Amino acid sequence: MSFILTAVLVLGLTALVLGLVLYAVSVKFKVQEDPRVGQITELLPGANCGGCGFPGCAAFAEACVKQDSMDGLRCSVCTSEVMQQIAAITGHAVQVGVEKVAVVRCSGSCANRPSTGVYDGAPSCAAAALMNGGATGCFYGCLGCGDCVSACMFDAIKMDPQTGLPVVDQEKCTSCGKCVKACPRNIIELRNRNKMDRRVYVSCVNKDKGPVAKKACAVACIGCGKCVKACAFEAITLQDNLAYIDFEKCRLCRKCVDECPQQSILAVNFPPKKVVAPAPEKTVEQQKAE
Repeated sequence: MSFILTAVLVLGLTALVLGLVLYAVSVKFKVQEDPRVGQITELLPGANCGGCGFPGCAAFAEACVKQDSMDGLRCSVCTSEVMQQIAAITGHAVQVGVEKVAVVRCSGSCANRPSTGVYDGAPSCAAAALMNGGATGCFYGCLGCGDCVSACMFDAIKMDPQTGLPVVDQEKCTSCGKCVKACPRNIIELRNRNKMDRRVYVSCVNKDKGPVAKKACAVACIGCGKCVKACAFEAITLQDNLAYIDFEKCRLCRKCVDECPQQSILAVNFPPKKVVAPAPEKTVEQQKAE
């Protein structure tokens, strides 16, 4: 009985000593957190998506407080009003960033890009890219397994069962960039929203020569360069048999869309162009009167 009591007393004293040591250490090395960090964290969405370049919302809040300015600090999920509130807490001016949206640069639907085989591996784009490049003749386009859908934390991207391609909901997209990083083919890009969410872009990333690209996909860019010649703003470049439109230079004139023989260039959220009806032919009497 005395042995048991001795053991209990020893354990109790040991626990008490260790508790006092831990308390002393916690007091000595206590870190005083800036209360502004908590205020900013409460304003943030708490998604921890990493779109800001930091591991999570708490790390972003700490950076806002520690830095001497808001340069380079932007939460892609937050609205401009929220960013203004964060700036007010820190006492710094906030940068007015250009809102962006994820764009899928591939039109290789089931109809445009015929299947050349059957992929029977893991249902992952990353795995398919490593194994055999997918089940079509295009080794650049969408693999259709939906890694981008799984990566999106805002339910802003879905796979279209009809086309087999991902579709971005521009109302839900926060431009966090998760889908961009998840795509092994690099077909998803963040582009400026522009006025009324209008965009003009080359919906293809195939770098094969024209005949090879066209055989793999009916709407592939063939590198003909007609769009480059049509652009008056030098917004289009041609490299490795592929055209690319610089969204910073593009003025949304859509001349390139009309010139593209492959319909590889898409114009999104534009009203349909007005069709000018031909003037009626003049009658013989009218011609005589003139």
